[in-house]
Amino acid sequence: MSSQFGFEALLAGHKPVVFGQPFYIGWGLTDDRMPLDRRQRTLTRAQLFAGAMILYPRRYDPFTDQLCDIEDVIKTLTASARAWRDDANGWVASGMRLWKRARLQKVFGASRKMMFEDDPDKADTLAADTRRGRMVWAGKSDGHDSAVRVEDSFLRSRGLGADLTPPLSLVLDDLGIYYDPTSASATLPETAIRRAERMMSNIVGAGLSKYNLVADDLPKDLPSGRRILVPGQVEDDACIKCGTTDVSTNHALLLACRAANPAAVILYKPHPDVEAGLRTGTVTNAADIADVVLTKTSPIAALDAVDEVWTMTSTIGFEALMRGKSVTCLGTPFYAGWGLTDDRDMPIERRNARPTLAQLVHSVLIDYPRYFDPVSGLPCPAEVVVDRLENGTVPRPTRANRMLSKLQGVFASYAHMWR
Repeated sequence: MSSQFGFEALLAGHKPVVFGQPFYIGWGLTDDRMPLDRRQRTLTRAQLFAGAMILYPRRYDPFTDQLCDIEDVIKTLTASARAWRDDANGWVASGMRLWKRARLQKVFGASRKMMFEDDPDKADTLAADTRRGRMVWAGKSDGHDSAVRVEDSFLRSRGLGADLTPPLSLVLDDLGIYYDPTSASATLPETAIRRAERMMSNIVGAGLSKYNLVADDLPKDLPSGRRILVPGQVEDDACIKCGTTDVSTNHALLLACRAANPAAVILYKPHPDVEAGLRTGTVTNAADIADVVLTKTSPIAALDAVDEVWTMTSTIGFEALMRGKSVTCLGTPFYAGWGLTDDRDMPIERRNARPTLAQLVHSVLIDYPRYFDPVSGLPCPAEVVVDRLENGTVPRPTRANRMLSKLQGVFASYAHMWR
């Protein structure tokens, strides 16, 4: 009769039969059983959409507290709808450290409060009895074969996870996890290229990275010549265990880079978690191999100063691609194998597509993660988190975070006693 479903059917390419007089009849697009004589012209579907959805309404953006365009509304509703579809039935979660649970509850428990159970069999039974989904932290997924993997995403926070800084974005992956090249993960989209290009421009222009730490500037007297950045990593991290073969330590990475580039200027940047004394991966003789060791230095400043990056699986390699740098991979990170990097490890045969950089960025930063706005407490589009990180409206890690993370490290070393 007059349902908006008829309008949506029309946009989907159908010709509705209408027995009332809704706004979308009389334009030559519907089979009208109660014609409206005063409508004397025909419209295309695009013209009707423009009138009804673009020119007529006003729209409000809850994240910026101002009027906005329809594209912003679509992004916001997409984020909300995705969160609802994922979380409506609730979750039974495993492998989640205590300090993460409150944040996970905010992100995934808005529709139905999450339940936590680390024993795989008990968690499966609980999920079946309560008709909930199963979720596990990706690095602790052994034995949880039926669970969706959860992991931090690529625009994570303003601060380290090892400092217990809560994430602004997380990924849910029911096929594998992005750092594991042995299993499938999200597929590459072929749409929304302009959106991905705008996001790349905004991220690069704002100087954003995964952790966005306050860091020192580069030394002013860097040696001239062809410069290569070698980013250190946490050596017991899951991405090293899953994504490397022959070269799996920072020391081996530095040696391989030097052997292949004897005349280059090598800049070694230790991982911030390692520098903070929170994780493993120290290279005691780094200064004997690299020309410069960049301590407590911004990764973006380092990227701006070099011509290329050599890495195992570091996210800095992906950030380098967005900045137009050459990237050589001695492991198999999520961004390798697509024809965008120089891959020295074993080829990944199932990665036979050849996406553009914009397509890869759309997959990695827009399509794959879920974002959470720390100000409004709502699911949000990726662009909102980029804006929050750029303009500083993000909680920063506190001294209490650092003390608690150190205490967690102490207790972890005695886990065999108290577990």
